[in-house]
Amino acid sequence: MREIMEVNYNEEDKYLLAKKKVEGIKGFYGNLIVFIAVNLVLIFINLYTSPEYLWFFWPLFWWGLGVVFHGLKVFEVFPSFGKEWEERKIKELMEKEKENRNKWQ
Repeated sequence: MREIMEVNYNEEDKYLLAKKKVEGIKGFYGNLIVFIAVNLVLIFINLYTSPEYLWFFWPLFWWGLGVVFHGLKVFEVFPSFGKEWEERKIKELMEKEKENRNKWQ
């Protein structure tokens, strides 16, 4: 069984991680606001110009799917791919690189 790498962050590191998380949340809300605004305009244009064919559903659906996945990532709904996974993966890749380097020396 693999050990989970425990990282002891100092206050500056904790601040930078928190700042990065806040920037991610801010980016998500910015994306959400633009998504809502643009899709409201698209709905208006669609209903005004060609109400017989409702094409606005396509960008609404696909962009909406992207917004949902963005939110899931930002709010870490699936923690298996969160920070701990990133740290384990980084450590694993560093170990592989070290083994490869040692193998050829």
